[in-house]
Amino acid sequence: MGVMGEPPIAVNLTAPSQVKALLRRHSVRPNRKLGQHFLVDYNILQKVVRVAELTGRDSVLEVGPGLGTLTRELARQAAEVVAVELDRALQPVLEETVVGFANVRLEFGDIMAVDLGRLCSGPGPWKVVANLPYYVTGPVVARLLEFGRDPSSGAAPFRLLVLMVQQEVAARMAASPGTKEYGAFTVLVNYYAHPEVVTRVPATAFLPPPKVGSAVVRLRPYDVPPVATPPQAFFALVRAAFGHRRKSIRNSLNAGLGCGDELIAESLRLAGIDGYRRGETLSLEEFGSLASAFERLSTRR
Repeated sequence: MGVMGEPPIAVNLTAPSQVKALLRRHSVRPNRKLGQHFLVDYNILQKVVRVAELTGRDSVLEVGPGLGTLTRELARQAAEVVAVELDRALQPVLEETVVGFANVRLEFGDIMAVDLGRLCSGPGPWKVVANLPYYVTGPVVARLLEFGRDPSSGAAPFRLLVLMVQQEVAARMAASPGTKEYGAFTVLVNYYAHPEVVTRVPATAFLPPPKVGSAVVRLRPYDVPPVATPPQAFFALVRAAFGHRRKSIRNSLNAGLGCGDELIAESLRLAGIDGYRRGETLSLEEFGSLASAFERLSTRR
């Protein structure tokens, strides 16, 4: 489906003066509690759209459209854009800026509560593009990556995710074992997808500018996770391993799982992992081996 028209009022949403005038006209101010920082940098906007690798067959879920800056660019290249916005105060703004784009559907609600299966029920393939509020990045990323992984849901996982996040969060997604950024969130992201930090985004690219730098991350979900252990058992072990960062992996698992030192020690031996290592030094593959060993030995008891 192509674009059926352009907005009758051609507001340049990458011109700060015009954005400010738009906000004044609708008596809207950026909501700090919701982490609203509107993208006004044309070059960054184009880069985000480019790395999303859109075709005329793609359907896009956009989280947090804000003023519709990115929404309009996505609509020019994708078959369909479903934009989910939490802030109802932005509804009149969005209705002005995306009017005329017949392939844009606005949904108002919390991305953590909406029915993704209903929203993304079109033919697809589906991709995600989002400028995520910093305060909810972790839970939102987890939900988007987990979507469609249950075969009984009938939904397909997203093909690609392009996310604008806090620079610190981007570093955590792509961190290596043993670094200070590496943690349970890193393992979760890498369990489901291959992360790539595409570019840094300066604070001046937003209105109002945030106090921290941002980055664009592209996630390519795996058809099958590289770790064979089912996610529930795998992540229970990972959370326990990172529950006490200064403790050895053996002591962390003991404290976090409460299943007895003998079972943990046997699992570590079977997986070939030194129990005196710290959890933050284990790679995704090592966590997988440990989770498999733990699961195997648990079923024998």
